Amino acid sequence: MLCQLVDANAPDTSVLKQAGEVIRRGGLVAFPTETVYGLGADALNDEAVARVYKAKGRPADNPLIWHVNNVTELEKITRLSAETSSVVEQLAKAFWPGPLTLVLNRKDEINGIARKTGTNETIAVRIPSHPVARALISASGCIIAAPSANVSGKPSPTQAAHVLEDFSASNDIEMVLDGGATQNGLESTVLDLHQEGKITLLRPGAITLEMLKNVVGEVSVIAGGTESVEIEGAPLSPGMKYRHYAPKAPLFLITGYPETAIAQEICKRAKTSQKAGILATTQTLHIYDNLPESNIFVLGNRKKPENMAQDLFSCLRNFDALGVEIIFVEGVDEDGIGTAIMNRLRKAAVEVIKV
Repeated sequence: MLCQLVDANAPDTSVLKQAGEVIRRGGLVAFPTETVYGLGADALNDEAVARVYKAKGRPADNPLIWHVNNVTELEKITRLSAETSSVVEQLAKAFWPGPLTLVLNRKDEINGIARKTGTNETIAVRIPSHPVARALISASGCIIAAPSANVSGKPSPTQAAHVLEDFSASNDIEMVLDGGATQNGLESTVLDLHQEGKITLLRPGAITLEMLKNVVGEVSVIAGGTESVEIEGAPLSPGMKYRHYAPKAPLFLITGYPETAIAQEICKRAKTSQKAGILATTQTLHIYDNLPESNIFVLGNRKKPENMAQDLFSCLRNFDALGVEIIFVEGVDEDGIGTAIMNRLRKAAVEVIKV
């Protein structure tokens, strides 16, 4: 596996040309986006896409997101009514390029395993904003299907080091483009538009529910809020059906109010647990003064949830490195991007405990 450093703002064209060739010939390239690192393959090459599923150990019914560079490419692969086209245009103007994925009806001629979703008639598409991601799409001349570049179920990678950690022992990935840490730290918001006149949030992200409503009005929520639901059959979007984002040790999410009560409950549980890890916040760190500092990470300041989102997966991976046997995580306010943070934590947790 070749790992190449690239300038996140002005990627080397020769490196991107090489990476584009890997994609064109059916290989896999891990690359940074503004959300997390993706594991990319030619979306219309079934053998290449099958390699993505195999490399990750990804369930066969868990769909991939297609990455394109402009709305014109979107029009080549999707089938949109006049009403849906209008909604897409509004969303594209407000949020693209950026961390928003749309589930849309596919054109009949767009086949292959990369487009598997709950209805088998839809595909999930987005236009990334990261310069390296955009340059790779251009250099390859392909639509790139890319889930997160991690082993399925583990915390998503926000640094190239996380990709290497998961795949260094395998020969599944030909190339990793190291563009530094990602900006958002959480996977894209996913919005379902495949049903005429209905807009549904499937997975929260940096584009929040409030931001979406300001652009398109009414948005319903399913399996993308803070609670998970049981999904039968193939899901419409990644992040809906399976346990995700989990470190090796069992994670317990402690919720409630105020945050001091959460921290006090964690202290009580940690004192009776073997080698516990704690994910705290700036506001509560002092409460853990009598516990081993080496097992405590600070997710961030509750007043700056964007920073907490950026660091969440790195913190969870840090617990793996420590070899802790149990993890306690403080819940955060479930508004704005806090909804996305709690969505990921609920998916990672073996139990949610309210104080």
